[in-house]
Amino acid sequence: MAAKKRSADSSVRDRMIALRDTINRHRRLYHTLAQPEIADAEYDQMVRELEELEALHPELVTADSPTLLVGGDISEAFAPVEHRIPMTSLDNAMDVDELRAWGERVLKGLGDDADVRYCVELKIDGLAVSLRYEQGRLVQAATRGDGRVGEDVTANVATIANVPKSLPSRLDLPDVLEVRGEVYLPIDAFERLRAAKELENAERVSAGKKPEPVPVNPRNAGAGSLRQKDSAVTASRGLAFWAYQVGEVVGGPEFASHHDTLDFLSALGFPVNPNIRVVDSLAEVEAYCRDWQENRHQLGYEIDGAVVKLDDLAQREALGFTARAPRWAIAFKFPPEERTTILDDIQVSIGRTGRATPFAVLQPVFVGGSTVGMATLHNEDQVRLKDVRPGDTVIVRKAGDVIPEVVGPVLSLRPKASKPWKFPTKCPCPLQSTLSRTEGESDTRCVEPGCPNQRDQRIIYFASRGAMDIEGLGERTVFQLSDAGLVSDPGDIYFLDVEQLLTLEGFGRLSAEKLLAAIDGSKTRPLPKLLTALGVKHLGPSASEALARAFGSLDGVMNASQDDLATVDGVGDVIAASITSWFERPDSKEFIEKLRRAGVDFGNVEVSRAPQVLAGKAVVVTGTLDGFDRDGAERAIKDRGGKSPGSVSAKTFAVVVGREPGASKVTKAEELGVPMLDEAGFVQLLETGELPA
Repeated sequence: MAAKKRSADSSVRDRMIALRDTINRHRRLYHTLAQPEIADAEYDQMVRELEELEALHPELVTADSPTLLVGGDISEAFAPVEHRIPMTSLDNAMDVDELRAWGERVLKGLGDDADVRYCVELKIDGLAVSLRYEQGRLVQAATRGDGRVGEDVTANVATIANVPKSLPSRLDLPDVLEVRGEVYLPIDAFERLRAAKELENAERVSAGKKPEPVPVNPRNAGAGSLRQKDSAVTASRGLAFWAYQVGEVVGGPEFASHHDTLDFLSALGFPVNPNIRVVDSLAEVEAYCRDWQENRHQLGYEIDGAVVKLDDLAQREALGFTARAPRWAIAFKFPPEERTTILDDIQVSIGRTGRATPFAVLQPVFVGGSTVGMATLHNEDQVRLKDVRPGDTVIVRKAGDVIPEVVGPVLSLRPKASKPWKFPTKCPCPLQSTLSRTEGESDTRCVEPGCPNQRDQRIIYFASRGAMDIEGLGERTVFQLSDAGLVSDPGDIYFLDVEQLLTLEGFGRLSAEKLLAAIDGSKTRPLPKLLTALGVKHLGPSASEALARAFGSLDGVMNASQDDLATVDGVGDVIAASITSWFERPDSKEFIEKLRRAGVDFGNVEVSRAPQVLAGKAVVVTGTLDGFDRDGAERAIKDRGGKSPGSVSAKTFAVVVGREPGASKVTKAEELGVPMLDEAGFVQLLETGELPA
């Protein structure tokens, strides 16, 4: 028995040593070098495993364990700065149960009858910094570093536009004021940086040189931008700052609550995030976290969770700190949207227009709320510029409902025998037709009209929710129908019968009749749906709606001249030329007549006679209105020539706010100064096209 126990202890000790070494290596890559090889979620998993092992075996805990440390080592490229008050890290809650457990610990520490208020804020995915002001002037800026010592980045922080360089003269201005916050790279600035690097790589590839790594996310790009040796480079990147805490304060006012300190910082000109809320219960904290987890992509910057803090500063003092984190705060982490995994293979799929799209076959990984086994690689140029190869460890990103994407490879983990992937020259369909790429275009296409892959994808697209919305006619059924020779284009589905469907695997009489009923029901879909379903290149839902309003029927669109089509708002010359060319093809004419024989409604609908008072204006509707359902409100806007997008932007003309509106839309409108209307104001807008006085 004793021998077995020693063996178990040895196994645990070896695992803990391996975890410490691996975690410390990745701490340095992430915090010091801004060159992470794994996603945050993998790092968090290792730290959590080490914490659990240390809790079970406290005798094996070492003084240098990374679970006791904050941040990372400082870079030798910058002078060290000792923090007068340590910059601690935060403990994490990975789910609601862990958040509630933290809440119970707080009440236990304060007393179950304590009156607790919480300040909850977005967890900005950036780099923590400390700004020191003496007599109202910025004298030093430092990174968090290891919590005790950071890096002097004063010259670089001074280039950030929304960081105050001097504070307004006030009687209560502290002699020393340390402001802590997050430096981050806004998403639009990140996209510009990424596009510039991709353009530079294209030039390198053309010159026969290897492409350089492309920034994979705003956090890493922001950290790298702040740590530039040349502050002019930092200034060009467009970094920004949110203040969220005070550190050392000498002189000045006394504060009783955290939100008092934030109000004070805001009054001095510091940018304080507008989405910070003070709430009275943990249930409200949970609701805040749920709302922002769902709406995180409505923001112009990346967040990876929410930070929950006690608002009362005296209660914070009473709870104190652990070795590395305050007991009075916790970070609620959202599910990861980036993970690393192995790219097993790169294959090519053929779409309805013949477009050949490369995609990655991945070792399955849970990311963005689902398990991902495949991810898009867009086109030949993107594969070459990203230089991803079979066998690579790659970063996979899935944000919300967005299609999973391979962001790039982890070059330090690339196998030595790796070779660049080459785009195939033959279509993967049985015809093995030649793939071609027109000069000046980024897409490679199969131009064989009889390509079965294109045929199947056209039928799948025709039946999809955004087109004719035929429930039950998904990929599997389409492939069955195609393999059985029952369909050759989307029009054939309207001539199927029960007996034919009964020959397919998995179909009984009831399921066959149900599918035929769904197909029959699609014959009366609105004209915009039918136009979209045709699969004309460049013709999407928005242009289809505009054409339906302008011409009233499919025959009206079909018989319109190219010039007439191009004059419709939202169509233009490119789409008009594509529509005209499509309707002139013999196979398109045959397809249209097949739909006509089947009894598909070509949409002889009444063209809107409403005055086009909202022409060119985007109006967003959020919440519940008394006089309109959601579709009715959007239709009223579009009938008057307007657009009704699902999100608020700088181009939004107005936001209509009903009962229980989306918090993110209201917040975005406030940030951008977009006018907000109640229902009465909306009615007036529909009548006049003008905002109420």
